[in-house]
Amino acid sequence: MTLDYLIIGAGPAGLQLAALLERDGRDHLVLEAGPGPGTFFATYPRHRQLISINKVWTGSDDPEFNLRADWNSLLTDDQALLFRHYSRRYFPHADDLVRYLVDFARGLRIRYDTRVTRIARDGELFTVDVAGGDTLAAHRVVVATGVSQLHVPPIAGADLAERYDTVSVDPDDFTNQRVLIVGKGNSAFETADALVETAAVIHVAGPHSIKLAWQSHYVGHLRAVNNNFLDTYQLKSQNAVLDGTIERIARRDDGGYRIDFRYARSVEAIRQIDYDRVILCTGFRFDASIFDPSARPRLVINDRFPEQTPAYESVNVPGLYFAGTLTQQRDFKRSTSGFIHGFRYGTRALHRILNARHHDVPWPSAPLDATPEAITDAIIARINRTSALWQQFAVLGDVVTVDGDTARYHEEVPVAYLSDGGLGPDPFAFVVTLEYGPDHDQVDPFDVTIPRIAENDAEHAHDASYLHPVVRVHRGGRVVATHHMAENLENHWNLPAVHQQPLVHFVKGVLSDAD
Repeated sequence: MTLDYLIIGAGPAGLQLAALLERDGRDHLVLEAGPGPGTFFATYPRHRQLISINKVWTGSDDPEFNLRADWNSLLTDDQALLFRHYSRRYFPHADDLVRYLVDFARGLRIRYDTRVTRIARDGELFTVDVAGGDTLAAHRVVVATGVSQLHVPPIAGADLAERYDTVSVDPDDFTNQRVLIVGKGNSAFETADALVETAAVIHVAGPHSIKLAWQSHYVGHLRAVNNNFLDTYQLKSQNAVLDGTIERIARRDDGGYRIDFRYARSVEAIRQIDYDRVILCTGFRFDASIFDPSARPRLVINDRFPEQTPAYESVNVPGLYFAGTLTQQRDFKRSTSGFIHGFRYGTRALHRILNARHHDVPWPSAPLDATPEAITDAIIARINRTSALWQQFAVLGDVVTVDGDTARYHEEVPVAYLSDGGLGPDPFAFVVTLEYGPDHDQVDPFDVTIPRIAENDAEHAHDASYLHPVVRVHRGGRVVATHHMAENLENHWNLPAVHQQPLVHFVKGVLSDAD
């Protein structure tokens, strides 16, 4: 038997894609190494508090709008399968997400306890070996395994340190000890925060400056919920953040550690510092060990992710696709494809791409009068409620194609896929995205001495730093015109004089030039 689709991994992305394929009656199967879905979240985060928000009360009863503040639900028409029914905590417990994924997986075609040992390409087919000797064949393979392997930096003696994935999570095990945590991301500060009450000294070290999510708008940077440790450093509580490079980790005769540290911001020579414990909290990477040379995807970003086309397909292995957090290679640290609230939409986009490529099902669209007023009304109606464009800012866009007197509205198209000819060669189209200003991460949002564009200032909307709609005109394979809509405190872009009329004027001018 040869399957159309073989999905590797029953995490959130694998379940999302499987549910869509099941709905459409596609031939598919999911292989999962663990005993149930979402096994990554059965272990991580180690201290069990998610950083994905769960805002149950938004003041709206619109399910689409409410997904803006629900970062854990998968996309479904079943309102019982919304995460709000599993937890009301703003930062939920990871066990609640596992419980949710177990319920979402019911009825899907999944083989658990099935570890893939080898993926090879044989002509037009993939062959997939699993532990125990079974082999399956498929026309297309979708890898949704996430970044499952701990990233170990090239530090001499790194193998001597403890690791985030296995270190004790009992604070009492660190009582009165000196602890070095290597890394400056959420896992590092999650670990540091957990040890504040028991450890004697905690140093968090890394070569790069801390990046705060509230400034960069990248949710993978340090979140406020994990940054209590910074108070203990700035207020001199025997803890510190060290900026620099760890040159070497060595064991002392008494069982402790001595590290050679080179500061980044001083001319001081290498300093030796002693610790009782050293913990690596340095992130995760893609595990490519299961790929035969005939199907091995090209890796990028320090070999941490598979390189992908705008269609989420391997750039060098046709028919090998990726879903979930692996797709953050396409917008690394610029948007949200590394997280459920981002990649659930990317996975739906992948499903639509597969439908168009292999099942003659075009991208879903609705007819629209090709008038400035109708196009403007459709755009404004969408941007005031869409969750996909809100979450996948600058990555997904709504596309209004115009052909003579006919227009069609396509929702949630990857902008790069459109530019790559995904909706046809060089369409005449209005592309609507939500975006931050180009230098938004250079602005401290809490510094009141820094001037900013006034709310609802239509004339200077192009200089806005905060999230706002951008409408670009694509024609002949290039962008020929751009219109920024003024930012708004409550993200309601519906003021006639500020939002609607300027957009009507812009669309009218574009359509007139096209005649």
